[in-house]
Amino acid sequence: MTDRALYGAAAHAGETGALPNPYPRTIGPNAAKYIQEVIDSGLTCDMIGRFERAFAAELGVKHCIATPGCTPALAILAAAFAFVPASEIIVSSVTDFGTIQGLVKENYIPVFADTEPNSMNVCAETIAPCITDQTRAILIVHKTGIACDMDPINALAAQHGLVVYEDACQAVFSEYKGRYAGTLSKAAGFSFDSEKTMGSDVGGCVVTDDDELAERLRFVGQSRGGVMEPGFGRKHVLPGYAYRMPHCTAAICLAQLEIIREQVAQRDRMVRLLSKLVAEVSGVTPHPIPDYANVYSCWMFCISIDAEAFACTTDDLARQLEEAGIPGAGTGMYYLLPASCTFLDENARGKVYPYSMPPASREYRYGAESCPNAVDYLSRMIRWSSFCEKYQPEHCELAADIVRRVAERNRR
Repeated sequence: MTDRALYGAAAHAGETGALPNPYPRTIGPNAAKYIQEVIDSGLTCDMIGRFERAFAAELGVKHCIATPGCTPALAILAAAFAFVPASEIIVSSVTDFGTIQGLVKENYIPVFADTEPNSMNVCAETIAPCITDQTRAILIVHKTGIACDMDPINALAAQHGLVVYEDACQAVFSEYKGRYAGTLSKAAGFSFDSEKTMGSDVGGCVVTDDDELAERLRFVGQSRGGVMEPGFGRKHVLPGYAYRMPHCTAAICLAQLEIIREQVAQRDRMVRLLSKLVAEVSGVTPHPIPDYANVYSCWMFCISIDAEAFACTTDDLARQLEEAGIPGAGTGMYYLLPASCTFLDENARGKVYPYSMPPASREYRYGAESCPNAVDYLSRMIRWSSFCEKYQPEHCELAADIVRRVAERNRR
């Protein structure tokens, strides 16, 4: 039997500790009412449209296209752009497979940009060396909820005529210089999966101000590329998808949207307090919060350690933090996509389409060595995925005290 990856509540099952756990999730008080509307209408109410309009209004964008999850959201974006096979898409190297699944299925070639030093986010300086005459787009990931520095990235893309779009799955209502993550480029994908900040049962969406792109997203991503021909019926003019959000998921998402702002504000307050307290522990550095991050919709709290200061490995320290009461504490080297997506290097070495030449114009290789900054940071990073809006100041103080006690007993 394969040891399959777990998601949502199943991934947190059995976690214990003295700090809050996201599960059971707090559900908006109108969820049952909205689900009952779906049932009473016999599936005829426009719950999906209601959610789409509400989320678009909250973000201040023209279009929201609801999907079954974040991976489908990014997949239909990849399909809607309709780049030619072997087009290079520059993407953040520290992320999740869902970010690139659509790229792979559309036969694009992901090119991973390194992160900034001591960060999990890319920047214009790390993206620039990746640009070639095959590059068509830059896919930015706002990891942990901190928005990347988008103004220089957009300026760089404009110089080369490249599309920029965002994976904002961990950054719902995070702000960058007063603007929301997901509104900083041509389009963005969001996640409402149960473990995410605005957690529903599942769910996601794409947002954009581009009318033509929005129509193509619905056509390719939800109508399966089907058109109606008089006297014949449905014809599929391209291979599309049926990635439509379920009615009941839309009902829960709508209810969650009604309570998310205060939850994000609470996460922002608590992550800043926890960062301040943890920063007082010698040899431990909280994940940096840039000055431009007006609101940090933190999905995952992270620290990095000074390896020279401790007599144990990062994994050992993470294990001890979990045993001491921080549920879900662990390392995250698996976020390094060039190393964790082993099929990429296998396909590139085997010249499996689109790595065959043609359509590829050169040979590609994937591995940790391509992103030294990301490797360095992830090798020293410990995250706990239990951080949530349930944290209060006393939980931040307790968490910082646990970090302090564990750090002290492991010093060289």
